[in-house]
Amino acid sequence: MRKRHLCVLLAGLTTITTAAFATAHAAESDRWQLPVAVKKLDNGLTVVVSQDHSSPTVGVSVVYHVGMRLEPKNRTGFAHLFEHLMFQGTPVAPKGVFDQVISGGGGRNNGSTRADFTNYIEVAPVSALDRILWLEADRMKTLDFNPTTLKNQQDVVKEEIRVNVKNQPYGGFMWIDIGQHAFQKWENNHDGYGSFQDLENASLEDVRSFHRDYYGPNNAVLGIAGDISPEDAFKLADKYFGAIPGRPTPPPPDFAEGLNTKEKRIEQTDALAQVPAIAAAWKMPTRGSRDHAPMAVLGSLLAGDEASRLYQGLVKQRQIALNIDALYGLTDPWTYNGPTLFTLFALYKPDTNADAVLAAIDEEVAKVARDGVDAATLKRVKTHMLADWYNGLESFIERADTVARMQTLWGDANVVNKIPGWIEGVTSADLQRVAKTYLTRANRTVIDRKPVAMASPAAKPAAAAPSAAN
Repeated sequence: MRKRHLCVLLAGLTTITTAAFATAHAAESDRWQLPVAVKKLDNGLTVVVSQDHSSPTVGVSVVYHVGMRLEPKNRTGFAHLFEHLMFQGTPVAPKGVFDQVISGGGGRNNGSTRADFTNYIEVAPVSALDRILWLEADRMKTLDFNPTTLKNQQDVVKEEIRVNVKNQPYGGFMWIDIGQHAFQKWENNHDGYGSFQDLENASLEDVRSFHRDYYGPNNAVLGIAGDISPEDAFKLADKYFGAIPGRPTPPPPDFAEGLNTKEKRIEQTDALAQVPAIAAAWKMPTRGSRDHAPMAVLGSLLAGDEASRLYQGLVKQRQIALNIDALYGLTDPWTYNGPTLFTLFALYKPDTNADAVLAAIDEEVAKVARDGVDAATLKRVKTHMLADWYNGLESFIERADTVARMQTLWGDANVVNKIPGWIEGVTSADLQRVAKTYLTRANRTVIDRKPVAMASPAAKPAAAAPSAAN
């Protein structure tokens, strides 16, 4: 992700209003249903439109079905590198034109790389939509492939690694290193940020081939949300993208893998950390399976907010942890297309240890597995999750990106309207089942990251720059 717009995807652009919240949480028959219209163009590009005339603005997302799982072997970090190259100009729109046109029209843009997709997003007044679509179609056709640009962006990505990993306390170990130990297959556990050597070895031919293989219209979804009708949006999409020919896309590798059968424990040192930290990760259920929604609800019950079981238990009552946060790979509980992790991350006090933190986590999980959850608590957790879900759809840029990602990964943009029902349908018995099945010691991978002064002699030094794109 380009650093100067980091907050766009991570924090969201607006907060939910009281009226919207009330509407979303009325009786099921009154639940907010996003309008979703889908059309596939003759060249294979899928267009998803969510019409909303409440503001004269529009959000746009182009999601390509390629991410870190699909990058070439011996080219770790290449999907992320290529995301940067998409902003470096084309033969007809040189470097700088993309940003200048969108910002000059009152908009903003960004891009990010994840395990299963790469997305490019914009928000602007609706009057700028033609220009945005022209620019997106232009860089879908081809880029300005040249040695200077490639070298420049290789250096940019390496600097991101220095800033975000090497020179940061903890270095993102809870979402970077953990996957390297939890997964078995290269597609899932390799260094998605990229080693310096692999980044430097990427050639112009690599770049051309990657664009040819993965950036065709038939491997993309265009999401548009805001002040435009589906009919007009489909016409504009066909006008700007319709003439781009589809291109063969390599078949995806087999990256499926089952749950782990033996706990893995790793100790690392950290020269910049002031207090120790722990990351405990469990493999998630398959996306769309019977256990998927219950596991998402269980994650929120355990660590979704300050009322959660683990925050109250570890931070407030036992006072052994300074925080407790839940992570789902590099995305969220609903946005993945292959093996991913539910990870708990906590800074813990120097006068305790990782075993005590894990024991406290295990105790709370065991309570759920044994006793289930009372109705009032389950309702509170669901309400919190629904509020977060609807809040994330309020801004047009997030809405366009969400429907495009749902179409890309699920093959159904209307999943955006199904998720609330899935959350509502989770029972206490479901939570008991998934707690017993997934949050087991055998399925767990743990990294205990300690300041250098606290580490035992056998502690493993932290990896320099493992596994994800920012």
